[in-house]
Amino acid sequence: MRVVAKFGGTSLGSGDRINRAADSIAAAVEQGHEIAVVASAMGNTTDDLLDEIRFEADDRDRAEIVSMGERTSVRMLKAALTARGVNALFVEPGADEWPVITNDLGEVDVEETQRRAAELAEGLDGVVPVITGFLAQNHAGEITTLGRGGSDTTAVMLGRYMDADEVVIVTDVEGVMTGDPHVVEGARNVGRITVDELRNLSFRGAEVVAPSALSYKDDTLAVRVVHYQHGNLLTGGTLIEGEFHNLIDMQENPLSCVTVAGRSIRNRPGILADLSQALREKEVNVDAVASGMDSVTFYVDEERAEEAENLLHAKVVDEQSLSSVTVEDDIAVIRVTGGELPNRPGVILNIVQPIADAGINIHDVITSATSVAIFVAWDDREETLRIVQNEF
Repeated sequence: MRVVAKFGGTSLGSGDRINRAADSIAAAVEQGHEIAVVASAMGNTTDDLLDEIRFEADDRDRAEIVSMGERTSVRMLKAALTARGVNALFVEPGADEWPVITNDLGEVDVEETQRRAAELAEGLDGVVPVITGFLAQNHAGEITTLGRGGSDTTAVMLGRYMDADEVVIVTDVEGVMTGDPHVVEGARNVGRITVDELRNLSFRGAEVVAPSALSYKDDTLAVRVVHYQHGNLLTGGTLIEGEFHNLIDMQENPLSCVTVAGRSIRNRPGILADLSQALREKEVNVDAVASGMDSVTFYVDEERAEEAENLLHAKVVDEQSLSSVTVEDDIAVIRVTGGELPNRPGVILNIVQPIADAGINIHDVITSATSVAIFVAWDDREETLRIVQNEF
């Protein structure tokens, strides 16, 4: 196999851990695998360096300073591999072999990076490059960075452009867990998870793989997360499956919005569960839910709207804090889904502004980490779809 293995700061946080990392790399090389390594700064070195910049520093100087963490890591790990008889070299910005190039805007120059990564891949037979994560270099030769979580981005990007079979993210967790083991009891490892699932978790607090890295994963590239104590780069952990598909989709059938109003409904514990349970018991599927301080709206198939209204009305009558229920028919929903949405500042404005400029009233906008749903009148659906397609 051809594997890109990324070692996070925790997994390189001491001499003993560097030895453990080198042992796992050497074992994979001995088995005949082609290995490229991406190394983060040891421990919390990057944060410590940033904390010590207590003066005005331009972006170029700041990038040079923080690059020292990764530069030290690759030298340490290369030396540990050499001590084990592995033919290794460290690769950092400025080296002839350096692959990650950015343009004047700090964005990855895909064409040049692909070319350089392919050249680096050609030399993997018998040589293990140890590459600084997080860092990049612009066309003028100046140090740039890939932002927070940039070592993950380096690894998955190079895994894709070097035509690797797998990217292994070596970190301080067993993989993706069912919950935070520091908070919940009985948290266990998830053997498999999709890119879409993990992306949503990552943008909502899960610190497993940087969200920016996942956008480089395609369907042919396996990505796995393993614990640094595991010792085997090629087994265990959590396998991340699939790839992001940018999609603009319009619901084929009209929806109805069923709205329940009540006093300070958001402060009433369990009210959403009670209302949802009433619909669930009769197998009324809920397409989306929107809530406010004094209302909850359920979007359901128009064919089930009258039934849903009656079910929720029964709850209104029984619950003093609820006032009334109403229904609006002929609602359309257009969804924009894409892994890059969270990285696009102003993306919501870019969607809704052209729709508003066209004189179309938006009934609702519901967002998640990787999707935006726009609800409009059924008669406005085709024009709204055209506008959104033109934008994206």
